[in-house]
Amino acid sequence: MAPRTPNAYVGRMTDTAPVRVRKPDWLRVRAPTSAAIAETRQLMRRLNLNTVCEEAACPNLGECWQQKHATVMILGDTCTRACAFCNVKTGMPNKVDPLEPVHVAEACGEMGLKHIVITSVDRDDLADGGATQFVRVIEELRKRSPGTTIEILTPDFRNKASEAVARIVDARPDVYNHNLETVPRLYPTIRPGARYYHSLRLLEQVKKLDPTIFTKSGLMVGLGEERMELHQVMDDMRTADIDFLTIGQYLQPTPRHAKVTEFVEPKAFASYAAIGRAKGFLLVAASPLTRSSYHAGDDFAKLQAARRAKHAAKDGAVATA
Repeated sequence: MAPRTPNAYVGRMTDTAPVRVRKPDWLRVRAPTSAAIAETRQLMRRLNLNTVCEEAACPNLGECWQQKHATVMILGDTCTRACAFCNVKTGMPNKVDPLEPVHVAEACGEMGLKHIVITSVDRDDLADGGATQFVRVIEELRKRSPGTTIEILTPDFRNKASEAVARIVDARPDVYNHNLETVPRLYPTIRPGARYYHSLRLLEQVKKLDPTIFTKSGLMVGLGEERMELHQVMDDMRTADIDFLTIGQYLQPTPRHAKVTEFVEPKAFASYAAIGRAKGFLLVAASPLTRSSYHAGDDFAKLQAARRAKHAAKDGAVATA
């Protein structure tokens, strides 16, 4: 087995802070400063909305907000989980805001979004895990912005997934995303509150309930996973009939989060994308800066085109059989 790239933190813990290795050039992005970015931030604050772009310290915030794309994070800004990779704060969340669905729809209209991505914190404190709020947001968007396609990125709804997923599927989002995040071996340290096969079954359930809804899931690399482990996760995803896979570089938000074990080179992402396509995903987005909702609108159009092409190929094969 090839030796691993040295850990992103060098040396051992001493009285001084550890030395952080500089990011490679392919991970350097410009600081987010522009009038469009300020306008988006003001809009979110005025409507009392949170964005995962800000809370998770996404490196693509400047690019996306410049283009008036933002991923709204519903159900507050405080998560009941404490995943080792995530920058969203942990604690006891506030009550669910009954005006949030209306505000999301208003933001969608003001930004003129053709495709919107809605995610949330984990809300293990709620009886339905927050599923009702997802449904209300989808319904409000359908009513106020009927031409906008809707992509949701949900938590795993621990201990209540079956009912929660069924309710959300009935509301008919266009894309249902739930991220597996990493390989099964790393779950106890990276995603301790979740279970790998539970997440897989959640996405499989979506497809069984409504095969027309696109399913999507994402992985981070640079956490200590091995290449063959990623290949196995891809196989598991295809067994669950997941349509769209995203793969991006993990970046350590703060010194208290999980360390980066390696900065994966762009050519490795290109290889993962080729392998994913060969395994049958309709679409694979893989690059160092890829995130779940990065270029989501453009990718949705590619998903639709890929499905049409797949169906056309099947029809052609039947006609010539």
